[in-house]
Amino acid sequence: MTQLVRSPKQLGTLINNARISRKLTQQALADLVGTGQKTVSRIEGGHPGTKLETLFGIIAALDLDLKLAPRSKGGSDLGEIF
Repeated sequence: MTQLVRSPKQLGTLINNARISRKLTQQALADLVGTGQKTVSRIEGGHPGTKLETLFGIIAALDLDLKLAPRSKGGSDLGEIF
């Protein structure tokens, strides 16, 4: 299933759902990625200051792909992102 993500909060929710569906605790996911449980918690909570390296590690550990595509609507509303 493909999910549209336009904010850190939406991405955090998607990561949380993927982690739970794989029956992993935040600590177990953190151990797979080599980070701390608090970091996983912050990401799932939508904290905007996540390192890309950590984010890509979590995406890989959850067996997910990150795909970028042009927006379906005309123009860009940066207020929607930040």
